Amino acid sequence: MIQTGFSYIAALVAIASLIVYCEREFKFKIFTYLPAIVILYFLAMLLSTLGVWQKTDDINNIYRTLKSTLLPAMIFLMLLQADLRKILKLGKKMILTFFLSSFSIALGFIGMFLLLHSMFEPEAWRSFAALSGSWMGGTGNMVAIQGALNVSDGQMGNALLIDSIDYALWVMILLAVVPFAKKFNLWSGADSSIIDEVADNLAKGQSKDPISFHSLFALLGLALLVSALSQFVASYLPVTSFVTNSTWVVIIATISGTLLAMTPVSKLAGSLELGNILLYLIVALIASRANFTELTQAPLYIMAGALIITIHATIMIFFAKIFKLDLFSLGVASLANIGGVASAPILAGAYSQALVPIGVLMSMLGYILGTFGGLMVGKVLMIIGAM
Repeated sequence: MIQTGFSYIAALVAIASLIVYCEREFKFKIFTYLPAIVILYFLAMLLSTLGVWQKTDDINNIYRTLKSTLLPAMIFLMLLQADLRKILKLGKKMILTFFLSSFSIALGFIGMFLLLHSMFEPEAWRSFAALSGSWMGGTGNMVAIQGALNVSDGQMGNALLIDSIDYALWVMILLAVVPFAKKFNLWSGADSSIIDEVADNLAKGQSKDPISFHSLFALLGLALLVSALSQFVASYLPVTSFVTNSTWVVIIATISGTLLAMTPVSKLAGSLELGNILLYLIVALIASRANFTELTQAPLYIMAGALIITIHATIMIFFAKIFKLDLFSLGVASLANIGGVASAPILAGAYSQALVPIGVLMSMLGYILGTFGGLMVGKVLMIIGAM
């Protein structure tokens, strides 16, 4: 039974690192459909349910301190690779497709909640707001919104349940329809030749500097400094029932990362790797406070996720015919939103390895917009929930 803060953190870091190691080294089939971060969440949640650690004062204090400190640092690091100038090279049509995907996902959440909100507990809008951040960006955005809206760790279990089961099914469907791309493009009237041109433009001048000790150290120091400054500035900003101090911290860290991504700071190698380490630790912290006994409405939440994706897919097919969009752009834009950088490049690679950078850059755009999009969806869901 773990009762001290250090042993608690050591256990979470060890579990997270072991799962990531297994994903990269052993290539187990389960990782094809369930990312390591989802497995980490449910494993930490299982250990919490079994009472492996207790909520002692020492553990509670280190949990609160680490989570509030590491969250803005993680957001900042994840956004350092989201250079808007590179994203613009995707071209108007692909960027349009991405925004149409984000818009249809937002409508999916709103439409679902309009139909089903009376069946959920009063505060369910918060967990769906967090999930919408994930499905318009990535897990980092979901964690950011959880902090911004003070979503309880117990409520996050339902969001992660949807994010794992419904997401896995959607990935399988999108991979399964890859062979039908030519037929779909003929139906929509899309010209897919532009995709190869975009891939060629992105390939030019691409280089990856090796991660070094000095770059990692500089990034860590800068990220923690941004975290401290975000919390300091946020303490002087006005708050409302929706925009809290935590919300301001997330917004300031997001803006800081987006702006510095267009400066020489973004050339420091290792920001994504270091950001992912912090993300995994934060997810483990959140999961360590959740409990499987709290998932009393699991089937309803899974059905809600399926309804959101159905609305999203229907709207995207409608847009495809109107704007003559190709299946590759639709699928990658959808996964860049719903799956983020963990899955969009995989789908892009299923079409051609030369197209992988498109999936990465679309995912980076999701990192920039996912938090703001999720907060806006959350505001609408809060209004619906009050009806």
